Parts: sequence; structure tokens; C-alpha cells
Amino acid sequence: MSALWWSRWPDCPPIAHQLHCDRDRWVRFHSLPESKRYADTAAEYQILLERHNTVLTELFADHLVHIVTKSFVPDEGVEVFSPIDPHALNPGSRPWTRLREDDDADPGGTMHLHVSERRWKPGSVDPLLLAVADDECADVIIMDIDLRRLYHPYDGGADVILAGPQERDALKAAHADWLSTHPLGL
Repeated sequence: MSALWWSRWPDCPPIAHQLHCDRDRWVRFHSLPESKRYADTAAEYQILLERHNTVLTELFADHLVHIVTKSFVPDEGVEVFSPIDPHALNPGSRPWTRLREDDDADPGGTMHLHVSERRWKPGSVDPLLLAVADDECADVIIMDIDLRRLYHPYDGGADVILAGPQERDALKAAHADWLSTHPLGL
């Protein structure tokens, strides 16, 4: 899978928060009305899940997908707290790869990416989506097995990378009221 990743995405490591590197195929959707970041009520959680599952189903309906979760092992002396094990929310996942992302803003450590494969069904990853929405885990990627379409949920929405600009534009038009008003689409 790593060879396929690097052939499809040579300038973008499989680090979910860096996936907007191909801007002509990228779109960001917000998970709640008026770009609200966190859900406070059961009704808002329902909206959040409906938006995620709607786009995911449009992308992957009844097809096989890879689901990638990340854990972070900090270098000695660096403290990081994670309330949950993200791989536990990704049943059947197995180790895929390890990566480092060191910069001045973040402590050093190793990211352990695990991947599972399953047929996409709406609601099948709701516990994982809710953990992401509540900022309990991060850097999840849901993608087709050919790695042409990538979906990265984050606390506040989702970054979506599509096969081409036309597909991206069609998806943006279908869900225009979920887009950011920011000029860069952030």
C-alpha cells in the first residue's frame, strides 16, 4: 500500500492534516451549520453524522475502503495525552507504516498508522467520527482502495481530496451550504 500511496501522492505523506496539498482537487466541508466547530446537543451530533455519512456514501457507496488511524508515540521527555486508543475504534486494523513529523511547533515523536479494509456502509464508522468530532483522536483518513479519493474528518468538518477538479466542483456544488465562507475555503 505504501508504494501505491507514494505513486498517487508523491508530494504528500499520509499525514491527514497535510492532505490539502493538492488544492485543485481539495474541498473542505464544515460539519455543523454556520461553521460551528463542536456539537453541544444530540441534534447537532445527528447533523454532524448525517453530513459525514452523506459525503462518504457519495464517495464510496458499497465499495471497499481503507480506514487509517494514527497513534503518536512521543520522544523521551515529551508528554502527550490521548484519552482513547484510536486503533480500537478501527476494528481489524493492522500496522501500515510509521512516520515522523518534526517541526518547531510540535514535539518530536513517531506516528504509527494502522489500516483496516471494509465495505463502506453509512454509520459503519460513526464511533470513530464522533471521537474525531470531540477531538479525542485525529489524523483519520478514509479512502478508496485505489487511493484516488481521500476523506479526512477533523474536529469541525472534513477535508476531501477527489480524483480531479471536475469531481471536486460537483461535490462542492452539491453541498454548497456546508462550505466555509473563508476565501481560501478553510
